[in-house]
Formats: sequence, C-alpha cells, structure tokens
Amino acid sequence: MPEKVLTNHDLEKMVDTSDDWITERTGIKERRISRPDQAASDLACEAAKRALKKAQLKVEKIDLIIVATVSGDMPLPSTACLLQKKLGAANAAAMDINAACSGFIYALSVADAFIRSGKYKKILVVGAEALSKFTDWQDRTTCVLLGDGAGAAVLVPDRGRGILSVDIYSDGRLWDLLHVPAGGSAMPASKETVEKRLHYIKMKGNETFKVAVRTLENLVIETLKKNNLKPSQLSLLIPHQANLRIIKATAERLGLPMERVVVNLTRYGNTSAASIPVALDEAIDEGRIKEGDYIMLEAFGGGLTWGSALIKW
Repeated sequence: MPEKVLTNHDLEKMVDTSDDWITERTGIKERRISRPDQAASDLACEAAKRALKKAQLKVEKIDLIIVATVSGDMPLPSTACLLQKKLGAANAAAMDINAACSGFIYALSVADAFIRSGKYKKILVVGAEALSKFTDWQDRTTCVLLGDGAGAAVLVPDRGRGILSVDIYSDGRLWDLLHVPAGGSAMPASKETVEKRLHYIKMKGNETFKVAVRTLENLVIETLKKNNLKPSQLSLLIPHQANLRIIKATAERLGLPMERVVVNLTRYGNTSAASIPVALDEAIDEGRIKEGDYIMLEAFGGGLTWGSALIKW
C-alpha cells in the first residue's frame, strides 16, 4: 500500500462531508493515496516482488503475468507489459484484464483455465489500482470511497487443493452505474471533456448498492451448491472491500458471523481489483487461514461484472 494516508477528517477539509457520515454509510475511516510519480505498475511491482518472495520463486520462472486494473499507467501498452519490464520477467507473456472491482476474480479465472489446460505452469496474478488519479476530489459521493493499492498471487499446478472453481458474470446493460465517461474512443480527450470533469469516476451509488447485495448473495450460494458445500463450511469469506453495509448484508443472508469475514476497508477504502488480494494476504499473515480451509472470494464491480472463487487452502 502507498505510504500516504488520507483520513475522513482530511476529507472534511476538502468537500462537504463528515467522518460520521462516511463511517455510517461506508465503514471507511481512511485510505491510501499514491504519490504523483507513483503509477499502478509501481504498486503492482512491489506487490509482485513480495508474492514471488513468499512463493520462493525466481521471476525467470514466471511464464504468464496477468494484471487486473482499471487505472493502468496508460492506454497503450498494457500495465502488465510495464510490470514485466520492471520485474525483469523476460520469459513471461503479459496482459491486462479490465473488469473493474471484479478484476482479480476475472484474472484468476483466466489463470486457472491456462493452468488446467497445461499451457502455463507458473502464473503471476496482480490486482493493482491507482484510483486516486481518476477520482474527482470535488465529488463527495465518490472521493470518500476510493483508495490506491496492489496485491499479487502466484499460481502453480497442484492436486486436491487450490482453486476448486471460479465463476464470472457480467451485465453490460448496467454499464452506466459505474464508469469513466471520457478518455476512450467513444469520447476522446478534449478541452471540453476536461472542463466538464468527464475523466473521473462516476457512480450511481444507491442503484449499485441494491444490485450488489442481491447479486453477491446469490453468487456465493450458487458457487457453494456447485461444490456441494454449505455456507457453514466456509472458514473465511473474503469479499471485495467496497462498502461495509454490503459486506454485512451478504454475511447475514449467508448466516456467516463477521468473525469469518475479512474486512480491511476501514483502513484502505475501495481499492477495486486490488482489494481481494490485499485482504487475502493480510488474512494469511494474521494466521486466519490454515491448511484445508475453504475460502470464498467474491466481488462486484463496474461493467457490471461479478464473480467468485472457491479455494481449498
């Protein structure tokens, strides 16, 4: 995570909001903000190095790099190629995945399929976001939510454990609930788009909240059914860290106590594709995951996209 901490009290001085309002509506108390000279690939590089060290794997052994991000360094080339250069991963192919907050789940699904096919054997999957660069700090509905960060995982073949299943979904009809209007081929950058602040993240919060709660509950239940498991058999639920109310509502409907749900958005806010790998890494370091545990990852984001991954540790 970047070093700079931006608290709710700091935001009170920037926009018309309050610590009480932000905490009550979102559960967020602070978030991390990257330096002006710090891009998504820089955050990704640090997370990737830590993941490789924990995996005791030399970077030359990586044969595929997948980076999930919506805040990449530039439209061209991919952030994954920039990360490949910074790591010195000369033997790896590299590509980006854009599925917003569901990006890490989508990237896992691609890595899982490649490994099962035998095409690649050592895959680096990274979720990295520098959302502060795309945040309108005059828009109190979005700037209180977002933060920067990166998390990474190394995937290798194994039997009897690891990823049991990954399920991904989307509904493009609801694209306008969460988007950045300008900067693409539909609305190229111009003096007018800059003046209208169209290069920042726009979100319809209430509508997104309603869809997310209903969708995530059904998603987790269906994933468990496919694997002949009950919610009570989950050791941990690691959700995308978007909103504490959404997380609590999902856990309640599943009958899961919050002790079995990983929550770190209080400190980091919504880091989009980075939130799940960061939360997973912290859960491991805190000793909350042990051999044989069933872990559920789930996310919901712009697109709209959503997905889940069931893991036997």
